[in-house]
Amino acid sequence: MLNEFKKFVSRGNVVELAVGIIIGAAFTGIVNSLVKDMLMPPIGWLMGGIDFSNYFISLSGGRFDSIAAAEAAGAATINYGRFINTVINFLIVSGALFLIVRQVNRLHFMHKAEAGPSRQEILLTEIRDALRAHHPAVPPDVAPGHPTPPATTRMGSP
Repeated sequence: MLNEFKKFVSRGNVVELAVGIIIGAAFTGIVNSLVKDMLMPPIGWLMGGIDFSNYFISLSGGRFDSIAAAEAAGAATINYGRFINTVINFLIVSGALFLIVRQVNRLHFMHKAEAGPSRQEILLTEIRDALRAHHPAVPPDVAPGHPTPPATTRMGSP
């Protein structure tokens, strides 16, 4: 069982997944700062200088100047401004990941195109060539093992 665990952990997929999670956590901090510190202030300014993340509906019926004041008073709130910030975070993260995956796929495609034929293609080519060497009478356009096409005759000839 310990050997199976070692095999599992030593696979590239597990290590790549761990690296991806760590980078994702660091990337999330960057995106959160981008949204909170760079994008939301101009959006709030366009909306009249109000802090966008401070939009909420008080369910307790009281009037509060901020979410912090409502939370300090113990009021139940629907914090739709924070939700909108989270949606914007998600859109930015998913867009960035899309661009990253797209570039990686493009690089893999380019690398695969440069690599030439696969091992299977080379092996099949060798098998085809060996079969042709044993059956020299078969034209190159006829698959080995299949009968040759009938010869065409001119009209009137036997």
